Amino acid sequence: MNSDADHGPHHDTARGPHDRAAHRHHHDTVDLDWDVMAPVLEQNAELSSPQYREAAQWIAGLPNAPRVRRVLDIGSGPGVVTCLLAETFPEAEVVAVDGTPALLERTRARAERLGLGDRVRTLHAELPDELAELGAADIVWAGNALHHMGDQRAALAGFAGLLRPGGTVALVEGGLQPRQLPRDIGIGRPGLEARLDALTADWFEEMRAALPEAKREIEDWSALFAAVGLSPQGTRSFLLDLPAPLPDRARDPVIAEFARRRETYSDVLADDDLAVLDRLLDPDDPAGLRRRPDVFLLTARTVHLGRRA
Repeated sequence: MNSDADHGPHHDTARGPHDRAAHRHHHDTVDLDWDVMAPVLEQNAELSSPQYREAAQWIAGLPNAPRVRRVLDIGSGPGVVTCLLAETFPEAEVVAVDGTPALLERTRARAERLGLGDRVRTLHAELPDELAELGAADIVWAGNALHHMGDQRAALAGFAGLLRPGGTVALVEGGLQPRQLPRDIGIGRPGLEARLDALTADWFEEMRAALPEAKREIEDWSALFAAVGLSPQGTRSFLLDLPAPLPDRARDPVIAEFARRRETYSDVLADDDLAVLDRLLDPDDPAGLRRRPDVFLLTARTVHLGRRA
């Protein structure tokens, strides 16, 4: 596993192929070029670091929080969040858990660069099958990973079973789809992003239905926590608001995101929307994403906490 990501490529809370790439299981990783994908995942997670850092600090500041000695980062991707968790919990061993060796290698390299190599470990595991082998933890962080497991209730129960008394499961699930362009961009029909979001929602349902042992679950995370014996500790959303004009470091992931959607939905998008996307992706077009001044980034990640008594 990944990612969202993001842990995932841009905005790992968005439910789409970019998110899935960060949390793929062994049966759908074979065609990915990780030399290409891993830097994209890393860049996008770095862009979202303020959200992740704020979420981690929220957890660290909870009243009656136990001493954090071990953290599991489920679906860790390239390790950006893993290292943030290690910085937030300086007494803890933080274990990056992923099913992709190339991403775990990037995690190890990142931890060494940041001087965290003595506390950051990596663990190759296929989830949810190997959950029981991860060992006990005070925090189980699952960043856009649970929705890539067919039986979410069973997987969440597995997370809960890893917790030491007083420990916390932190689920990054939901949030708001990213917004990157005005509704009317002056070319094509207004509302392009809304139409892309609708296709992403369809893709998400198909992805969920195809997972092994897939079961439909009402996305009431507090109720699911209670069902697996955890006490809900609260839910918060963390905003990323980068106004126009975007700097290149933020613009590059937006362009990559539109390129992925152009490729993924080429068979179902209307011809006029495809033509607009081609213009947006043309670096020489004044109306393209590289040159237009109105590109922004606004999104939110939602974190849900459940505590073991």
